[in-house]
Amino acid sequence: MTTRSTPPPATAPEADLAEAVARRRNFAIISHPDAGKTTLTEKLLLYGGAIQQAGAVKAKGEQRKVTSDWMELEKQRGISITSTVLQFDYSGSTINLLDTPGHQDFSEDTYRTLAAADNAVMLEDAAKGLEPQTRKLFEVCRMRSIPIFTFINKMDRPGRDPLELLDEIEQELGLACWPVNWPIGSGDRFRGVIDRRSRQVILFLRAERGRQSEERVLQIDEAASSGLVEPELLAAALEELELLDGAGSDLDLEAVHRGELSPVFFGSAMTNFGVRPFLDAFLELAQRPIPRQSSTGLVDPLQSGFSGFVFKLQANMDPRHRDRVAFVRVCSGRFEKDMTVQHARTGKSIRLSRPQKLFGQDREVVEDAYPGDVIGLNNPGMFAIGDTLYLGPRVEYEGIPCFSPEIFAWLRNPNPSAFKSFRKGVNELREEGAVQILYDTDQSKRDPILAAVGQLQLEVVQYRLEHEYGVQTRLEPLGFSVARWVSGGWPALEAVGRIFNCKTVRDAWDRPVLLFKNDWNLNQLHEDHPDLGLSSVAPVVSGVEPISL
Repeated sequence: MTTRSTPPPATAPEADLAEAVARRRNFAIISHPDAGKTTLTEKLLLYGGAIQQAGAVKAKGEQRKVTSDWMELEKQRGISITSTVLQFDYSGSTINLLDTPGHQDFSEDTYRTLAAADNAVMLEDAAKGLEPQTRKLFEVCRMRSIPIFTFINKMDRPGRDPLELLDEIEQELGLACWPVNWPIGSGDRFRGVIDRRSRQVILFLRAERGRQSEERVLQIDEAASSGLVEPELLAAALEELELLDGAGSDLDLEAVHRGELSPVFFGSAMTNFGVRPFLDAFLELAQRPIPRQSSTGLVDPLQSGFSGFVFKLQANMDPRHRDRVAFVRVCSGRFEKDMTVQHARTGKSIRLSRPQKLFGQDREVVEDAYPGDVIGLNNPGMFAIGDTLYLGPRVEYEGIPCFSPEIFAWLRNPNPSAFKSFRKGVNELREEGAVQILYDTDQSKRDPILAAVGQLQLEVVQYRLEHEYGVQTRLEPLGFSVARWVSGGWPALEAVGRIFNCKTVRDAWDRPVLLFKNDWNLNQLHEDHPDLGLSSVAPVVSGVEPISL
């Protein structure tokens, strides 16, 4: 007879690490502009006790600005331009909320942030349903098999039928839906939601803007006799729930974590309807920090050795100090202040003496951090997006690729005496990924070419050069709309010989990039040179320093 051996009890450090990982939840919010993403972020912070009063996106007078939109230009335009990290505690869990730009011109910043996320919340406007930017970001989540939670917002305004919205998600995205709660009414007759699992009715009473709305939880028969909800609205909601139950599907948590089934919630972020039920259910259903793919295979977050990767760089978060911050996603082990780690790309040892806990623009020195957390490191030029930091055996995480830009323009410096500041600004903004920088193959032409997804990206670069580096610039548009990297590098391009109807430039790693006026010119090149490999995604670079202006 054989006996099954009992594993040895976990040591104190191992138990502490396992407990810390179990408490962590990490997610990014993806949406189309104006779907209410920044408002939802503020309300989540409000319920988490991280702020005392939610801000308006376009603040007036003494009304406070939103926490996540800290850049001056964001405050002026009322849009999110850059990703931020917001950590707060709620109901025994530590939540890392990765707030991303909604505007499509800044989608590459969102792509990079999604590389650090374990879950995603897809926010939809109840009146508009799926929109182009949401579809694009969903595909990035699908590529990474990120679990997606859907929050259908603005239910207190006229909108589309809830069943129609679910059908659109399932038909267009191929993503099955499981409503966790169901709305009672809509528009000015929106009365709250029914929790599908507990069959409780959660009624919401409007409160002063920016404050938590009062909630009243009732059983269905109590709600029917309370006089707080019209009988016909409650009856209609219950009938629709019967239809959903009749479909026979269950809430399969494994399918949720594979990114195949989306739990759906209804509410109104502006008036706090449905925000707390969403947050409570999210903590229950979301996946904890997961193993990450690396050069040595999957790295378990419970592995004792610290490791993490840089997914974002940001210059001048505090303009008074002209600082540069690297955002590091902790992937395994425990991070401790003053620890010395290895830099995988350069092979150097680095002492991390002033790690920072990030909360929008606000920061404080952090003593330790765990998988799922994001820390900020002072970056005097040593870090690049995609860099891995580790302790113990060497590990390197998969890099973060660059995507094909669609707008190109020469960036001119009309004041030669300001060249030093011009060069510093261009190099630092390139490092943080604010824009891609290309260079002419004629090295006598020193002005850089800005390559961006949208025009607003270029305007932000000009704004930041002027206000953060004191340099006024001029843009000269280039008539191209398609970029492709040459897979075999310069030798492959030279083997082809002279090519027409495109411009050859260099990227920051001295790799050839072909610019085309349109897709027709690109297809023509494919026909003329079918063996020339072209890619719309820049290959990940390791161990090579980029070119500086």
